[in-house]
Amino acid sequence: MLNEERRRAILDAVNHNGTVLVRDLAQRFGTSQITIRKDLEVLHSQGRVHRTHGGALTVESGAILDPTLRDKEKLHRKEKARIAEAAARMVEEGHSILLDSGTTTTAIARSLRGFRQLTVITNAVNIAAELSGTQVEVILTGGTVRTNSFSLVGPLAEDSLRQLSADILFLGVDGFDIKLGLSTPNLLEAKVNKVMMAIARKTVAVCDSSKFGRRAMSAIAPVSAIHHVITDKRVSKGDLRKLRQVGVEVTLV
Repeated sequence: MLNEERRRAILDAVNHNGTVLVRDLAQRFGTSQITIRKDLEVLHSQGRVHRTHGGALTVESGAILDPTLRDKEKLHRKEKARIAEAAARMVEEGHSILLDSGTTTTAIARSLRGFRQLTVITNAVNIAAELSGTQVEVILTGGTVRTNSFSLVGPLAEDSLRQLSADILFLGVDGFDIKLGLSTPNLLEAKVNKVMMAIARKTVAVCDSSKFGRRAMSAIAPVSAIHHVITDKRVSKGDLRKLRQVGVEVTLV
């Protein structure tokens, strides 16, 4: 069996059963567990399954898990890089920029390293580290560290944000459902995101097209509350039409 044929069969098994184990797949296909792990990593990198210890889970629109930053970094890297470049083109010297936690916003932070008169406000410890050693001024909120995302959440994070204002918020999301709106798996993260939106003059959602049609547990805001979306060209025409109907500007990369 060719690699691609086996991976299609593995994907069918995941979608049918909801979950699969490496040892069972190795036995079924008569191959090594190392080969199966590689197959699952490839499918995970394509966003087609969610990799877990010892196996994989189906990726469902109604049940987004809370993956680690390391897991997210493997997904849709090219799209995130293009989104980051488009976001950086919206920034001018002298701006104050808000970045929430996430891999897309981390990519944006890397794109901002060359600015000389820029303030970045963030609740992400890794983003603050990304901009260290540059001429970008970084304001890091207080709060409790979430180990999955290296983000700071809780009352300290929210209170420190309320004392500030920003020109643009670049908001990464896990779910972008046209009816429900923007969402994230973690309630405390959603509360911080809501405060960020309240203090920003402009909110720009930054997410690849795989986030559309998905819902996470904690709602952040309705689609009508954002001003702009930067996503890739695989987003459906129906979602594009609905976004524009509610007055949201869209940039496709």
